[in-house]
Amino acid sequence: MNQPTATRTAVVLFNLGGPDSPEAVEPFLFNLFNDRAIIDVPAPLRWLIAKMISKRRAPTARDIYANLGGRSPLVEQTRAQARDLELLLGPGYRCFIAMRYWHPFTSEAVESVKAWGATDVVLLPLYPQFSATTAGSSLGEWQAQAKKLRMTAPTRLSCCYPTQRHMVAALADLVRTGYAEAEKAGKPRVLFSAHSLPKKMIDRGDPYQSQVEQTTEAVAQATGLADLDWSVCYQSRVGSMEWIGPSIESELERAGHDKVPVVVVPVAFVSEHSETLVELDIEYRRQAEQLGIPAYVRVPTLGCHPSFIKALAEVVRDPQSGAGKDGCSSLGRTCLGKGCQC
Repeated sequence: MNQPTATRTAVVLFNLGGPDSPEAVEPFLFNLFNDRAIIDVPAPLRWLIAKMISKRRAPTARDIYANLGGRSPLVEQTRAQARDLELLLGPGYRCFIAMRYWHPFTSEAVESVKAWGATDVVLLPLYPQFSATTAGSSLGEWQAQAKKLRMTAPTRLSCCYPTQRHMVAALADLVRTGYAEAEKAGKPRVLFSAHSLPKKMIDRGDPYQSQVEQTTEAVAQATGLADLDWSVCYQSRVGSMEWIGPSIESELERAGHDKVPVVVVPVAFVSEHSETLVELDIEYRRQAEQLGIPAYVRVPTLGCHPSFIKALAEVVRDPQSGAGKDGCSSLGRTCLGKGCQC
């Protein structure tokens, strides 16, 4: 009598990736700007634009990564999250990493999942809030590589989880710790900071901004801090196009005018990288000091916070966990169209 085949669930963690050496900075940037989800023009023109932008920006980017030892820590931290998640999920699960713009690339992850003999696959973006530029782009690349490499295991997407209860609890815990530190200098203002997005993408129906706001509202309530002074703001804007706001620069200026300490909370980043370790920790800290802000406290990203790993495990097992008020489903469809109509 044949024994039933044991279930082998591959959990694939999607993230941006980052250069692993100074030499990798320019090709990493090229891969980023050659993504149609980032620059939506026909392929030949996009290739030329990506080539020009990556060459022009590479020296400045290398200077930024020099503050981090010449490489991004994001992949190493993602591996740590994958190890902790695999331990929590237990037998029958294995975690893999698929980075969008540098090693380990999605194609490498597909090959590893095939070689392991997965009977089913769960795609888990490490972007709690869905955007076509992040989770959407990673999903598209996975589908292309899976087709090319003939990976046929049933696959579902854990699309987004902006209000996942354990993630909210983890962020609230980090906020309370940072608040207690900043409170020594007065009543703090909490600034929830997320990567900005061109406004035209939101106007087209990308749910990212709505979901960021859902996360911040849930976390602010979960802190249990009475009369909490908080706002959401956006960082990492580039170019002359209109981006969603308010910007973190304007919020720091307001805090400087009001002479209140600030607690800066990365609300859409789950790992440390250049936007947190350089932008938030060096550049915006310097601005805060110049503005006379009494205290500038930046809380860590979620990383391997036990409650965040618990959140990821729950999302793997229950794709609807923490999907938010948009009713975002995780059945392999993406959050595109007006609002979030998966």
